[in-house]
Amino acid sequence: MPYVSECEFVHDLLDGAALRNPTATALSDASGDWTYADLRAASLRMARGLWQRGVRGGQRVLTQMPNRKELVALLYGASRVGAVLVPVTPEMKPFHLRSVLADTTPALVVTDGAHSERIAALNPAPIADIDDVWHDGRTAPAPPDGTGPRTSHDAALLIHTSGSTSVPKGVVCPHRQTVFAARSIDRVLRYRADDVVFLRLPLSFDYGLHQLFLAALSGARVVLAEAGSDLTLLRRLRDAGATVVPVVPALAQLLTHLATRDPGPTAVRLFTNTGAALTEPTGKALRVAFPSARVALMFGTTECKRVSILEPDGDLTRPGSVGRPIPGTAVDVVDEDGKPLPTGSEGEFVVRGPHVMAGYWNAPELTERRFRKDPRTGETVLHTGDHGHLDEDGHLYFSGRRDDIVKHRGTRVSVLEIEAAALDVPGVRAAAVVALGEDALALCVVADTAGTGPVVEGLAERLEQAKLPDQCLRFDALPLTPNGKTDYHRLSETVRETQQ
Repeated sequence: MPYVSECEFVHDLLDGAALRNPTATALSDASGDWTYADLRAASLRMARGLWQRGVRGGQRVLTQMPNRKELVALLYGASRVGAVLVPVTPEMKPFHLRSVLADTTPALVVTDGAHSERIAALNPAPIADIDDVWHDGRTAPAPPDGTGPRTSHDAALLIHTSGSTSVPKGVVCPHRQTVFAARSIDRVLRYRADDVVFLRLPLSFDYGLHQLFLAALSGARVVLAEAGSDLTLLRRLRDAGATVVPVVPALAQLLTHLATRDPGPTAVRLFTNTGAALTEPTGKALRVAFPSARVALMFGTTECKRVSILEPDGDLTRPGSVGRPIPGTAVDVVDEDGKPLPTGSEGEFVVRGPHVMAGYWNAPELTERRFRKDPRTGETVLHTGDHGHLDEDGHLYFSGRRDDIVKHRGTRVSVLEIEAAALDVPGVRAAAVVALGEDALALCVVADTAGTGPVVEGLAERLEQAKLPDQCLRFDALPLTPNGKTDYHRLSETVRETQQ
């Protein structure tokens, strides 16, 4: 599989980095380091292992495991054979994993020993331990010439997001859009060849995954830092010589707390943030704890990867802004009829550009609702469901969402998803979620249980930690509208009264 001169596919990002900087360290985890030449060779080996196990172009390869170097090799190896990688978080519980497996019908599930048995009980798809695929690739013959994605419009990834439904939906991420987004983000953030990116975020989260692509474009090193105790996180960050740290609010708060207890210099020059907005106090505390670092706020959604980026420390002069649209893209603010609004008017953000993904997997109605044809240009634009306004300089200001998505503990969460999980718990007859201010959710249930303990325990078996509500309240009945639907406004008022 020769190097290519143009970057069309995800694995071309790696090949370019290996051609420019073969001996530079690309990747580190607890087991050691790989150079870019090592990582390229490892991806070729994984491609041989996947091909040996019957994986072909267009087929899905689902993986659920913690971050490790071999998982990165699997990502690039799947790209080489034209397969579609479906990374899911290790925190995804069987309640949702069952539906993801059924929806994506993977040709192969690649995992580690900790997850194999649980996945086998949910779906008949073939399962392979990643170490076995790695072993197969050592002696397996190379795939035949012509193997790989046919065009850059072929899907490279299915990234699952809560979406506005009760189950996770896979966003179809073609090679073209994925590579464009990486290049566009790189033009603003400008990672350097001597950067060390300290990656605590999971690779199933597109914010974490794209750190690999940004590093490949710049020749930077990525340290996979997920494993280990939170108490040692700051020490590991220092020991790694980290210069760039992508954070969500919870991680920023943890690092700030640790730095307050253990003050001392670090090499960090840049924190980036997306997934959920840093509050002003959190951003201020982060700067106090890491005085040599700047903070770049970003706004994004899986459906287009990144909407906007604010220049580092731009929030100090433009409080509330989430930046300008990334290079080569545009954002309109429209009213309920889809008509553009003037500068300063509040409406829905509509994103246009080569980074708009290809819709949702096996969800044509939802795709049609969010990915629409612009009647003026015929191009596909993304109706984000996010509301805000633009200032005269083209900076975006986010104010909220119109649908059932909320940000909770740094994760996009569908309240329908929580409600569906609650209704799956034996004894729960009705469920509704209400938001209590910023980043706090209350689950209200009607249940034939002794207290709410069984409901809380049942939710913990069905939802990841970040999606668990902050409190669970039991009701004899939920208030209804005249149409027989849950009256969320009255329910919210009732819950707030109980908090006083």
